[in-house]
Amino acid sequence: MANVRPCRVSFTDTDGLTHSARVTAASLYEAAALGVSEFWRCGLMDTEPGPATRLTVFVDGPATAHELPMRKLMAWLEGGGKSPAEQAVKVRPRELLTAR
Repeated sequence: MANVRPCRVSFTDTDGLTHSARVTAASLYEAAALGVSEFWRCGLMDTEPGPATRLTVFVDGPATAHELPMRKLMAWLEGGGKSPAEQAVKVRPRELLTAR
C-alpha cells in the first residue's frame, strides 16, 4: 500500500485570494488533482485553470511544501505511466478532473 498522507493544496486566484483544501493522497500529483477537484466542487475555481496556474501542496509529516504548475499536473495525467502501479494511481485523479 502506498504511503498515503494528509495534504493541503492551495492556489491564488485572479483577485489575489489564496484558497486551500485538505486532501489525502499518495503522491504530489494525486494531491494536486484532488485539490483542483475540490476547488471545482466548492466553486472556488469557476473556470479551467490555465497552464501557468501554480498549485502549492503542503504535505504533513514530515512537513514539506511543493509548487506544481498546472501544465505539469496535466502532463502527468495525460502520460501513460511507467508501471501498472503508476498507471493505477492516475485513474482516480483523471476521473475527477474529466468528470467536471
